[in-house]
Amino acid sequence: MRVLVTGGAGYIGSIAARQLRDRGDDVTVLDSLYRGHRGAIPDGVRFEPVDLLDLEATTRVLTAGFDGVLHFAALALVAESVAEPQRYHRGNVVSTLNLLDAMRAAGVRRLVASSTCATYGEPAHVPITEDTPPAPVNAYGNSKLAMDRMLADEARAHGLGAISLRYFNVAGASGDLGEDHEPETHLIPLVLWAASGRRGSVEIHGTDYPTPDGSAVRDYVHVEDLGRAHLLALDRAEPGRHEIINLGSGRGYSVREVVAAAKTVTGVDFTVLEGPRRAGDPPNLVAAIERARERLGWEPTKSLEDMVRDAWEWFQAHPRGYAD
Repeated sequence: MRVLVTGGAGYIGSIAARQLRDRGDDVTVLDSLYRGHRGAIPDGVRFEPVDLLDLEATTRVLTAGFDGVLHFAALALVAESVAEPQRYHRGNVVSTLNLLDAMRAAGVRRLVASSTCATYGEPAHVPITEDTPPAPVNAYGNSKLAMDRMLADEARAHGLGAISLRYFNVAGASGDLGEDHEPETHLIPLVLWAASGRRGSVEIHGTDYPTPDGSAVRDYVHVEDLGRAHLLALDRAEPGRHEIINLGSGRGYSVREVVAAAKTVTGVDFTVLEGPRRAGDPPNLVAAIERARERLGWEPTKSLEDMVRDAWEWFQAHPRGYAD
């Protein structure tokens, strides 16, 4: 299969691109390198340094002919989206519209898109199913929900086969490919920075949630498991149909549990501070993953300890990320 991977120089996209290559697909990565890394692009794939906001260049790439697209390219910082919503509607919504226009012109009719649990906002009930009414609380979630709805319209009108995969918290590494963000906002890298001495401490935001240990609970899924789900979804996308499928582990881990796992894996008793809740942080976000099992034949295979261990090994080998 000839596959285009947008955002294939990013954390998840690079690992999915390599998984495609390893199963024998012909892979092209499209990435502006705005927040991606040239060093993350796997060997043996073609690279197109193109921004999806450039419709002419995007159309040129698609005319080369592809059987399907994995669409990872996006802006994904929640706080930034609150401060600059216009960037997120342009970067996530307009860019996806350009991609759909280019795919339609080139006759490409299969798409798997990177969506997010942020589309659900702060639901009252967990685990969160795909039928939970969307209620985003920031521009990032709104932009991804707009993308999902565009895909549904495109499927109805033009026969696109599309699947939106709504991730929960992604973690871990895959060999020499790992997580290198600037700024870094994800809990597991921040905890490992504290373990390595890169930062002096890590803070637990909120210790009075209605959870077993008082800290917020989140669902974590290993990046390799996530990548596998994209390949399965690409194979199963059906013409004229848009589906939404959650991806998580199906169980929650508290912030304190993540900290404890990191201390066990690293052997470092780093400093942990306790602070107040952050505005907009729900107490408990866990995915219902029955649909992923039924539609994709997918199961997560790696534990929280696996995620932390793989991320720690990558960080030790790349203390300055892809700058090393």
